[in-house]
Amino acid sequence: MKKAMLSFVALGMLMMSCNDDDAGTTTMDTALNPDTAPKVSIDRFSEAAGTLMVRTASNGLPQANEPIDFDSGAPFITQGLTADGAVVQYYNFDVQPTDPAPIYLFFNEDGTAVEDQLNIVGVIPGDTGYNDFWQVYQVTVPSGFVANTVTSEAELLSAGLEIMKTSTVVNCPVVPDGSIASKRVNSEDTELHRGWYQDQVVYYFSFFEKILDGGSTDMVPLSPIYVSFNINPDDMNPDSGAASGFVTEMGTDQTHNVIATIPSDDDYSPLWLVNVYDNMDFDMVGNLTTAQSSNILATGVATVNCPVVTLN
Repeated sequence: MKKAMLSFVALGMLMMSCNDDDAGTTTMDTALNPDTAPKVSIDRFSEAAGTLMVRTASNGLPQANEPIDFDSGAPFITQGLTADGAVVQYYNFDVQPTDPAPIYLFFNEDGTAVEDQLNIVGVIPGDTGYNDFWQVYQVTVPSGFVANTVTSEAELLSAGLEIMKTSTVVNCPVVPDGSIASKRVNSEDTELHRGWYQDQVVYYFSFFEKILDGGSTDMVPLSPIYVSFNINPDDMNPDSGAASGFVTEMGTDQTHNVIATIPSDDDYSPLWLVNVYDNMDFDMVGNLTTAQSSNILATGVATVNCPVVTLN
């Protein structure tokens, strides 16, 4: 298949066109109505879906299909530092792989988005191959195509439609309906979008603080982050490392986690390659230079989806 890069504007317009209240009933009996179709049950905190955030009897993480308020504080949002020491906030969507999953966007032959057609995904949290990061596939439909007559990946792949793989990667975490994440760096909408998964409606956020290009490797780009935990990582102590939480300034939520890039940088990515520094160096770390000169205990320990949402 050919590869192409979709523009930031085109993606933004398409996401808006596929948002919830804009979709309506189509005229063909075989079309599904997103307003009445069943909704997918989503659990981001099951053992199959979560890595750093797995629900236990004591940690209070939301139950399956319970709306998630990502604005409610730790562990869903963190306040850290930029490379030059400015305050930054980012959401925490847990560990994600570098291999994006496919998302299918529908276009008419003239290049315009198919009105009311929801995007299609083939995996949800807990499924093998799921990723918050999606590689965009452009589906071109013939004249007369009726929106939402194709509502699953299996149906799409057997429909004989033209499908073009692009190099564009979008960050769209799948969440339960009713979830909230109201912060963004740019002036994009913060509402939930709807898509199709196996003839059911799935909900997801979009983060377009910077358009991502998977390039020739079809991988989600990475950027480094330096973090410190209340208990330094210890293979013999299950309560150490991430389980102990980030070190913060006394009486505040301010960590000294330092990100290497911000959305205006060419090499920014919300998928961060995590490096851990000794918590004894917490007070000396205030920017990227001091983070890199601290006692680094471990490098590349995880790749986490943490889109930057505020910059001071």
